Amino acid sequence: IMKLIKLIWDFKGPSSNKTAEHFKSHLDQFLKIENKTFSDLGLETVNDSYSFVFVITSIDDLNFFKEKLKPNRGQKVN
Repeated sequence: IMKLIKLIWDFKGPSSNKTAEHFKSHLDQFLKIENKTFSDLGLETVNDSYSFVFVITSIDDLNFFKEKLKPNRGQKVN
């Protein structure tokens, strides 16, 4: 069974949702270029000044993402 991790990038401020949308599109392109497999990619808007983008991927790729894209945080996925 593959162990998964949810990597999260936080965006805050009045333009957080637009910035998060922009980042998500680049993240999608990056995942395709790097041929990385993932089980989910998304954006959640918490309120007018806080949104976050996430990708759920194999924990084996954690160091790759930490070096290349520096996520703000991560959560284990059961």
